[in-house]
Amino acid sequence: MPRPNAEVLLPDAEADVRPSPDGAAARRALLAHPVLLLAGIVLASLNMRAALAGVSPLVGEISESFGLSSTATSLVTSVPVLFLGAGAAVAPWLGRRFGTERVLCAALVLLAAGVLLRVAPSPYTLYGGGVLVGTAIALLNVLMPGLIKRDFPDRAAAMTSVYTGAMIAGATVAAAASVPLERAFGGSWQASLACWSLPAVAAAVLWLPQVLIARGRTGHETRSAARAGVGRNVWRSALAWQVTLFMGLQSLWTYVLIAWLPTIFTDHGMSRSTAGVVFAFNNLVQVAGAFLVPLLAGRMRAQRPLVALVTSLVGAGFAGLLVAPVAGAWLWAALLGVGQGGAVGLALTLIVLRSGDAVTAARLSGMAQTVGYLLAAVGPLAAGAVHQATGDWTVPVALVLVVCGAALAVGLPAARDRHV
Repeated sequence: MPRPNAEVLLPDAEADVRPSPDGAAARRALLAHPVLLLAGIVLASLNMRAALAGVSPLVGEISESFGLSSTATSLVTSVPVLFLGAGAAVAPWLGRRFGTERVLCAALVLLAAGVLLRVAPSPYTLYGGGVLVGTAIALLNVLMPGLIKRDFPDRAAAMTSVYTGAMIAGATVAAAASVPLERAFGGSWQASLACWSLPAVAAAVLWLPQVLIARGRTGHETRSAARAGVGRNVWRSALAWQVTLFMGLQSLWTYVLIAWLPTIFTDHGMSRSTAGVVFAFNNLVQVAGAFLVPLLAGRMRAQRPLVALVTSLVGAGFAGLLVAPVAGAWLWAALLGVGQGGAVGLALTLIVLRSGDAVTAARLSGMAQTVGYLLAAVGPLAAGAVHQATGDWTVPVALVLVVCGAALAVGLPAARDRHV
């Protein structure tokens, strides 16, 4: 069987929808404004992690403000991740029903509302805002690849690099700026977090013209007739479950780091501002792994060496946090960052490479993101609970090393040259 073309099979939530003539005309009108579309993609992508990364350096102040335990504090980051999975489950239906542009614009408005709700003076709104933030980011995560595939079919790989780079850049800026913003606003973590609603509002405004241009498309699509052998039931495939578990386990260690890495450093004596900068550096170096690993994966029939590489890098970084968390902080942040970026890039690439057609790729993407993010949500919560029970970070970090081993165990068979 010939190898699938990664750009053709880029997961698309609307893969089984065929536009009517009205819909095709609306899309041509949209592409007549490529600068506006590019700016919208970049600005939306900047928001896809910023609202999560901006919380982590301030989690200690948030906990003190509401008198939260370590377990309750972990919910601040676990709740959004949980709803990344829930939102991923409904995103394809919303995209087909209302159109990608409308849903993306609404997701950005929802994201801004969730960020502002989190800073209201109540722990209930803190968690409620997390629900909105996670749901909004899930919609962006699922629908952005399909939009790129649809509107830039000849430049899908390059545009994927653009949106992935913008996503990581947004997280890096948020991680580095959160503590300085808090100080600039007189020690108000609420004002610091509220700032991250502004990029979401700006992105939503930028998407409004695209919504208006594409408004003639919604309601005119027809479902494509299913072809024989296309769109297999991925939930019954062992290979699909291996890909899904690799996605979930690498997401788990990533969100543990997003939730707790600055706290691990500060609990071992590092200043909050330095911990925030090291955390930002960790986010920045993810670009290297996220860019290089998918390129290498696309040139290999089986990606087992890459699975071993990224899990080993992450494992080495967590082992370093056990041995010398502060003395080697920059090295551990670098190892973790390259491994994190490479792992997420590899997980997304495996979805494409293990799919034989576009419909299967879309369904496997939905399965991997729904189950994967639900699994990942356990990570920050469990780490916080174990830390509270043991009083230090040794056992939580050691448990994540076990997760790295599990990711290697499911990743190696997922990397074989087979199709779902």
